Amino acid sequence: MLSRKAKYGLKALLALAREESSEPVLIADLSQRDAIPKKFLEAILHELKRRGVVDSKKGKGGGYFLRRAPAQITVGEVIRVLDGPLAAVPCVSQMAYARCVECVDEATCGVRLAMKEVRDATAEILDNTTLADINARVLASPKKTKPPRRTTRRTTRLSR
Repeated sequence: MLSRKAKYGLKALLALAREESSEPVLIADLSQRDAIPKKFLEAILHELKRRGVVDSKKGKGGGYFLRRAPAQITVGEVIRVLDGPLAAVPCVSQMAYARCVECVDEATCGVRLAMKEVRDATAEILDNTTLADINARVLASPKKTKPPRRTTRRTTRLSR
C-alpha cells in the first residue's frame, strides 16, 4: 500500500509540475492546495531535495521547484525515494534484496515467484509513468462535480 508520505509527496510534485513557470512555490501554498500538513510536507520535500528530485531557493521569491522536467520524473522513482523498495517481500527486491529466513529454496518458492511477478508488473507501470503523464491525464479527464447529497426517504409504518 502506498504510504501517506509517498501520496503527499506525489501530490506536491504534481502541483510543482503544473506550474507554468519554473518559479519556486512556497511550502505553505503547496500545503494549502492539497490539504497536506505543512510540517510533514517540509520533511517530505527535504527528503526529495536530498535525493535530487526537487531543489529550493531561499529568500524573497523562494520555495521549491522541480530539479528536472516533469517528463523525467517517474512515479516509481518518487515512491522508492519516499517509501523504499516496491517489492512486497525482500527476496525479490532489486534495491534491498535479502533472503527470507524461512525460505528453504528460493528457486522453487511459490510466494517468491508470485511476488516477483507482482514487483515486475508494478515496476513496469510506475517506472514508465511520469509526472507529466499524470498531469496530462488529469487535464484530459472530464471534470467531475461532487455527487448530490443522498437523501433518505423515511417511510412510516401505519399501525392498525
